Amino acid sequence: MLPVRNWGIFHRFGQLSLNRNYLIFEACLIGTISGLSALFLKAGIGTLGSYRVALSHQYGAWLILPLFGLVCGGLAGFTLQTFSPAAKGGGVPQVKVVLARLPFPLSWKVAIAKSIGTILVLGGGLTLGRRGPTVHIGAALAAQLSQWLPITPDHRRQMIAAGAAAGLAAGFNTPIAGVLFVVEELMRDMSGLTLETAIVASFTGSVVSRWFGTSDLNLPSELLLAANQSHFSVKEIPLYLILGALAGGLGAFFNRGILTVLHFNRRMRLNLATRMAIAGMISGIVISFLPPFFRDNAGLRDFLLTGDAGWQVIAIAFIAHFGLSLLAYGSGAPGGLFAPTLVLGAALGYLMGFSAEALIPEASQYTYALAGMGAFFTGVARVPVTAIVIVFELTTDFNLVLPLMLASVTAFIVGESFFKGSIYEHLLEASGIRLKEKNDPQVLMDLTAAQVMQPNVETIDSSLSLTELLPILSQSHHRGFPVLENGKLVGVLTQGDLAQIASSERDVTVSQLMQRKVITVAPQASLSDVLYLLNRYQISRLPVVEQECLQGIITRSDIIRAETQKLLGNSDHALKLQEPSYCVYRTQDIDRHQPKLWVAIANPNTAEALLTVAYAIAKDKNAIICCLHIIPVSAPCPLPETAINTIPERQLLQGLEKLGHKWGVAIHTQILLAHDVSAVILQQLSTDDVGLILGWQGDRNPAGKLFGNVIEVLIKEAPCDVLLTKTSHAHPLKLASKDAPHLRALCPISRGHNARRALKLAPALLRLTPDVHRYSLSSEICLCQVYQPKYQTQRFPLLRKAQAKLKEYVEVPVISLPVRSRYVSESLLRVIKENTYDLVVMGASSESLLQKALHGNIPEAIARGTNRTVIIVRGKLNNTNKA
Repeated sequence: MLPVRNWGIFHRFGQLSLNRNYLIFEACLIGTISGLSALFLKAGIGTLGSYRVALSHQYGAWLILPLFGLVCGGLAGFTLQTFSPAAKGGGVPQVKVVLARLPFPLSWKVAIAKSIGTILVLGGGLTLGRRGPTVHIGAALAAQLSQWLPITPDHRRQMIAAGAAAGLAAGFNTPIAGVLFVVEELMRDMSGLTLETAIVASFTGSVVSRWFGTSDLNLPSELLLAANQSHFSVKEIPLYLILGALAGGLGAFFNRGILTVLHFNRRMRLNLATRMAIAGMISGIVISFLPPFFRDNAGLRDFLLTGDAGWQVIAIAFIAHFGLSLLAYGSGAPGGLFAPTLVLGAALGYLMGFSAEALIPEASQYTYALAGMGAFFTGVARVPVTAIVIVFELTTDFNLVLPLMLASVTAFIVGESFFKGSIYEHLLEASGIRLKEKNDPQVLMDLTAAQVMQPNVETIDSSLSLTELLPILSQSHHRGFPVLENGKLVGVLTQGDLAQIASSERDVTVSQLMQRKVITVAPQASLSDVLYLLNRYQISRLPVVEQECLQGIITRSDIIRAETQKLLGNSDHALKLQEPSYCVYRTQDIDRHQPKLWVAIANPNTAEALLTVAYAIAKDKNAIICCLHIIPVSAPCPLPETAINTIPERQLLQGLEKLGHKWGVAIHTQILLAHDVSAVILQQLSTDDVGLILGWQGDRNPAGKLFGNVIEVLIKEAPCDVLLTKTSHAHPLKLASKDAPHLRALCPISRGHNARRALKLAPALLRLTPDVHRYSLSSEICLCQVYQPKYQTQRFPLLRKAQAKLKEYVEVPVISLPVRSRYVSESLLRVIKENTYDLVVMGASSESLLQKALHGNIPEAIARGTNRTVIIVRGKLNNTNKA
């Protein structure tokens, strides 16, 4: 079958893909499809849920509900596992990944798997919502449609955002909230085209859902009628502040609970189908022991939102719904958090309303319930504007705006103080994807006219006659020329101007023919301004002028070349930093505020030796040890769908964890799948980290790079200290007992920043000792400086200063050794061998460790020439200019 994009009927659309009206039409089409998919999802969930409730009345809830949850959860998990693993979860985090320009599956296959899985899960009784899945489905359908219809890559991103907005608008029948959610959480983009397409898609999706069926929250009519008579007074402000604080604190607890359940499920190492089946069965068991209205999510919501029961029953319902929502979402089930958080917020608001009515008789429980909905949703998702607008659009009551704003903003502030960031960001981080706040690359804004222009310009003088001009034009390939008079630009002459001259007019001059009104630009103008002028006035060249003097000229080809060079000139790895990783194993979350020492584990044979060095440094710096083992995956293969046996890697890291337990130190370990190993490691690092320990890679690779691609990039770009460590199999080091260190270390001294950073590590490394104790040789640190024979003997102030400073921190002898030699590396190797040093700690000879490799890299030569442990230090990049 011929792809849709190749059909003749769509060939004409290729010329319209940059047209704004065409994009609006496509947004309208996306909104229609998203609205229909939301209605299909609602109908499927309602049908299956009704059948489940009817069977529970007929055969008993204690049998049907657990069995239904087990079967539906297992089938949903099997469907997702088999056809599209990317369709698991709520859906909002996955859309955020794609809108951040990271590679993640988003197609019709994802939309179908998500729809089937959501119907099975929610119809099977799990207490989740369908609005998150409608966002995911709408975005997936939009992504697929943008592949079938011609559209530019930048506009494709906006169409996906429009599909997400339409999905939310169709799910809640709240078109404004759909747009705001895209702006506030998904894209964080307020550009005109983004807003236009999102508004059109949201409006269309809402109209479709309202036309073919209702897509509201199923709020009871009693609540909506009461909401239109809501009450708010100034003396209730403290109560709404308390409500917002409770919602923010409980929302933060809810977020931590979700991450805890997710972490527990990953530690259990069960597949998705088993996890979802267990969650469905447990939910069914719990619900079977609760009152009958719990068996139907819609009935439960009606019961909570109308407030027909006393506060004791609502409190029990709140606790049960809270726990079941954590269980369901933590299993990876395809359900959203919108509806559960709104229902929990309404219950919390009613509980607060009971107290408010006791203190202020005119207070309205319904107002507190609706304000609690927005506040609790804000406490979880951290989108206060969207939360306020959702509740307002559901009720259309202006009196609710002030209570909603007060409670939601308070919930946001309190929630951020307990648990920073949206739950969606933390879910992505738990999967190994860290989205950094970065602006889109502004190539046009970064470049200036002076950087793009051609300085060597063919010009002509204004006094030339036509006879003198024609030979010049015939020898040039240009079609237009700047005209100068006394060195200043006075006009522009093109071949079109010459075509208007009669053949008999040979005595005219250039000044009579040229165009005097010339559009120019200053050298400091941005490239975007240049492009605007070229397009606005439909000209092919633009002179760059400063104080009437011509500096250069810019053509469209110059702009294309400059943009290409700018993009290609950026580091490939810096561009790939945004590529995601996929976490397949993790011990526990890392405290962001505690100093970290990272260890990149690549070779199982050297892992323990690297960890020993890391422990010695981390103990001295009061840092935690974080071990990373990254498995490279070929680029075309999506990470979540990659089937890799990680049992050997898990066993390796578990062995390191046991070693840390033996030493009495917590070692955090992770196994990540990644397309780009170095990019993922760079994502983890910051300037606040103690350092990154890398293992020596041995001989140069065939491409001629000294330490291999990954090591080379990390040494060049890592913001913290990099410790390239060559471990010794012949003379291994271990941790010394507190009373018997026997380490002999050599520290070559130079004036470089890296040598100073290496010297600072020496006190920490005294915690190491040779595996075989030597009682004839005492511990010592030797500071060695090699100087050329042409220099006269001097007092070596650098060596003496380093010796005096190091003695303040260590109790072992510190000796200074000046060596006069023409060959630095050979002299140092001789010192190591003759004095039996166990460890060599030295600074890199250059910032990257790669320069001057052909002319003799001293650290490389020493590492290759000795069988002792060698640590080469490249200091922090941002500290290279510090003393």
